Amino acid sequence: MDDCRNGVPASSLAADWVKSERSTANGQCVELASLPGGRVAMRNSTDPDGPALVFEAFEMAAFLDGARKGEFDVL
Repeated sequence: MDDCRNGVPASSLAADWVKSERSTANGQCVELASLPGGRVAMRNSTDPDGPALVFEAFEMAAFLDGARKGEFDVL
């Protein structure tokens, strides 16, 4: 899975996708999956065959830290 990069079809990843329990029944959310080497893939739940964004572990850690601190609340 070293070929895993941004834009790879999400359905091509052998991964277990998860979404937040706060997700609504309409299914419009993002889903995340753990990848080898600590990387994390993200996909649109309404387009499971569409492209995945792939983040390094440090990138996802920085994003989650900012989200916890409310740095994105203005969005």
